Amino acid sequence: MTQPAPVRNVLYIMCDQLRRDYLSCYGHPHLHTPNIDRLAAAGVRFSRAYTQGTICGPSRMSAYTGRYVSSHQVAWNSVPLPLEELTLGDYLRPAGIRTALVGKTHATPNLQAQQQLGIDADMARQLDEVGFEAYVRHDGIYPDDPQFADKRESAPYTRYLREHGYGGDNPWHDWANAAQGEDGEVLSGWHMRHADRPTRLPEQHSETVYTTDRAIDFITEQGEQPWCLHLSYIKPHWPYIAPAPYHALYGAAQVLPAVPGGRSDHPVYGAFRQHQESVNFSREEVRLKVIPTYMGLIRQVDDQLGRLFEVLRRTGRWDDTLIVFTSDHGDFLGDHGLGEKEFLLEQAVGVPLIVRDPRGAADTTRGTVDARLVETIDALPTFLDALGLPGAEHRLEGRSLVPLLHGTAQGWREYAIAEYDYAFQTPARERLGQPIDRCRMTMVRSERFKYIAYDGFRAQLFDLQEDPQERHDLGDDPAHAGVREVHQGYLLQWLRGLKRRTTISHAEIERRGERFRYGEPQADSVVKIGVW
Repeated sequence: MTQPAPVRNVLYIMCDQLRRDYLSCYGHPHLHTPNIDRLAAAGVRFSRAYTQGTICGPSRMSAYTGRYVSSHQVAWNSVPLPLEELTLGDYLRPAGIRTALVGKTHATPNLQAQQQLGIDADMARQLDEVGFEAYVRHDGIYPDDPQFADKRESAPYTRYLREHGYGGDNPWHDWANAAQGEDGEVLSGWHMRHADRPTRLPEQHSETVYTTDRAIDFITEQGEQPWCLHLSYIKPHWPYIAPAPYHALYGAAQVLPAVPGGRSDHPVYGAFRQHQESVNFSREEVRLKVIPTYMGLIRQVDDQLGRLFEVLRRTGRWDDTLIVFTSDHGDFLGDHGLGEKEFLLEQAVGVPLIVRDPRGAADTTRGTVDARLVETIDALPTFLDALGLPGAEHRLEGRSLVPLLHGTAQGWREYAIAEYDYAFQTPARERLGQPIDRCRMTMVRSERFKYIAYDGFRAQLFDLQEDPQERHDLGDDPAHAGVREVHQGYLLQWLRGLKRRTTISHAEIERRGERFRYGEPQADSVVKIGVW
């Protein structure tokens, strides 16, 4: 079969903390996202896509390395990536593909390792940005705390706000993430009680518009050099506050009822339900005030993507660019009596994933929904495949989605994996009496079931066919002992399959094997057979 010509460019769009069921193409009855819906109609919408970690750092490092959390070792936010890990830019730059970032990565510099190795400043900058050219890095979320002062002042968005006349010690907070009170006072967006008010900053200077503007700048200034742009929005992540008119597009009547807390006495689940964010989101008045704003922030992203897609069409890039739209993780929003995202139930671990391949080979799947189990780590192998670049089977743990997009896939994975390490969650860890190195939980999501294994506690099991809301924990049900045993086997199979031999390729091993087979001398080996 003739292989289709490679795509020219890649646009990798990621939202932060966006649940997959908060898009109209994924079934939300009130939140309309027409531009994302049109992208789904032009590509493939994956209905069972899973992140590898339910907080920003672990999830994003899996996306950028194509590897599971247990492999790249970034178990939580502010944990640096090991220097030896290769990321998206390391694979694409040698092929002449400009690999740039507009927005957030949540990457943390590995300063200790850099200092020990004496790495120079230019290389350190590349490592600090996990392989991206930081066209505009915009991680956001710098609170009013002296320890963040340097980061605030060096941030491009802070400079942008000051250039447009928005002053104060922290214009990011005081204008983009704060409302104004009746007497002119600044009302912090960190306090959810202000979520129904508009930001002090006009919409045209808001974070989402600013990020889109910079992405448009990047795309329109490109010449003949192919590119990969990671457009990484910081919304709809908290602070939950939106600019007008998005603060008022939705109201309490559009808030869906919370999924009730599950019928489980599992101690880890119980500990997380006692976290402050869970207690807050268990109050209906909090949900009714915050969720409309969350929806408004999503609608703003959709409107801005409409602008961006029009630029792609006008410049001819729509016809030669692979487009991927996804999220790093979800948000419980009070479902299961939980807030935030630090648990392995569907609201946190399930992410949207829409892929549009512009080539004719993908025409047969356009507008379809694919229910196969796919993962965040599949993005990087997909990019390499679509760009016509060599793979890296000895390192990459994801799989290319191109065969699914082109309708040529032969078989697929039996289960998806996600991980979470709550060692950093001091209240839960101390409440459970767990040592720091015994706080792991691992999800095995098969075709029908979800199995969650814990250090020191029994597993949980949910039948997602009969119980899609995950309310009935079968982890200690004798009738499902066999199912649990099968999923324990999947977990062990996954652990055995993690890629640890990352410094030598499969091709090199084959080459060395051929030399052994035909008796060629090897300068780097000692043949011991027959030697006395």
